[in-house]
Amino acid sequence: MQIGVCLPHYGQAMDPAGMRTFAERVESLGFDSIWVTDHVIVPKGLDIIYKERMLDPLATLSYLAGVTNTVRLGTSVLILPYRNPVIVAKELATTDVLSGGRVIFGAASGWMEGEFAALGADFANRGAVTDEYLQIITAIWSRAEPEVKTEHFDIRGVVASPEPAQRPRPPIWIGGQSPPAARRAIAFGDVWHPNLPSWEVVEGATRYLAELSAKAGRAQPPRLATRAAVNFDVPPPEGARPGLFGAPEQMAATARRFEAAGVSHLLLNWRDMPFVDVLAEMERFGTEVLPQAR
Repeated sequence: MQIGVCLPHYGQAMDPAGMRTFAERVESLGFDSIWVTDHVIVPKGLDIIYKERMLDPLATLSYLAGVTNTVRLGTSVLILPYRNPVIVAKELATTDVLSGGRVIFGAASGWMEGEFAALGADFANRGAVTDEYLQIITAIWSRAEPEVKTEHFDIRGVVASPEPAQRPRPPIWIGGQSPPAARRAIAFGDVWHPNLPSWEVVEGATRYLAELSAKAGRAQPPRLATRAAVNFDVPPPEGARPGLFGAPEQMAATARRFEAAGVSHLLLNWRDMPFVDVLAEMERFGTEVLPQAR
């Protein structure tokens, strides 16, 4: 199982001067990947970590490409119906080229209705729009002269550049833990990426994906990846979603439970706290837990 780290590019931890330090330490400690997440404009009544001091994910991902050398770079996840898919394809292909082929494209349909309203995006049809945009991005990445006609786009007689460094395309992860998200992963994705689901979902996911894939005629089901919150030296709160809590030995045991459940990539994220504290916990995980978890 690979283990990645979510960059704290939002909330209390967002420290412009610290982003490079954090990314360089993630790479030097031997983590496999570093991730950015997405919200554009958040309704003020919502109490979520992504509301304040949040950097744009695609600009941040490009920055990470310039300050790292080997670690994979991913979106967990980009809310696709907010954005023009042709531009998204170009932006991510550009980062893939500049990083030497290290991009992982995680995408989802979104859930925050007020954000859709502020952006003038279609909330009611976001699932269908996501499917359409994934079809377009895949077509653009697959050939230099793409031809794809959908409900809202007719792309012919053009040249798309740059082509991604990874061929035939960067990996596609599909976020969301609903049945439509799982079916979308089977139709378009390499990985299904539900965010912080229950242990019941985690430990039943590989069987569920295999069943859905067989019905859809897909020979090899998508792999499974998820996030896990990290909180040293405290027990898991009652009713908490699966996460890494307690002493390093307990965290390593929990990581192995994720792996036994079929999780191929585990993404670590932290609660809202100052940058120096997130950095210290990430370094502690890298030195005290990561060697035991592998």
